[in-house]
Amino acid sequence: MSRNALSRDQVLEAAAGLVKQHGPDALTMRKLAAGLGTAVTSIYWHVGNRESLLDALVERTVQEMGAIRPTGRTPAERIVSVARRLRRELRARPHLIAMVHERGLTERMFLPAQRALVHEVHAAGLRGARAAEAVRAVQVQIVGFVLVERNRERAPVQSPGEEELWGSASAEDDPAEQDPALARALARPADPERLFAVSVRALVESLLSQGNRQAGQAN
Repeated sequence: MSRNALSRDQVLEAAAGLVKQHGPDALTMRKLAAGLGTAVTSIYWHVGNRESLLDALVERTVQEMGAIRPTGRTPAERIVSVARRLRRELRARPHLIAMVHERGLTERMFLPAQRALVHEVHAAGLRGARAAEAVRAVQVQIVGFVLVERNRERAPVQSPGEEELWGSASAEDDPAEQDPALARALARPADPERLFAVSVRALVESLLSQGNRQAGQAN
């Protein structure tokens, strides 16, 4: 691919793909040029040196994370939609997010999503400290859930696992004996997407209803 046929966006897209798949250490100008079928000098011409390329990738990630928009009919639905989208985006690019964090830009990256959440908690009637508390609680739920997911994925295989532990009742007061359907459900692998949606929806509904009750009492 010639220099004129290659664009800066194409270089950044290919570089982001390498980082997503293998981490930043795998990103070399030579490997990137080979993947694009061009000369290394062409890569330098479009994005500068490797540090400039990494800076551009961080800026691109920050901008992409800022493109999250709420959907839904009610403030609660829209807050949940932002939370679910933000979790998916964080999960999709862990190496790029780590690069953003290392450069001290995490708060800037989260600001657009925070603003979207503020708009929705305002629409739900929350103001001041109650609104800030709700926004931060949702953000902590998102980030905390993602961290727990990653830790579970890195953990060694558990033996015995949940399937074995919940597979049979061992005593009369065992929950598996009292509620076989519960035991069967706990023996199956959890659905992280569904579990996140259930937990964040419960949190949001509680925060909004609690805030509205407090506002009613103040009036």
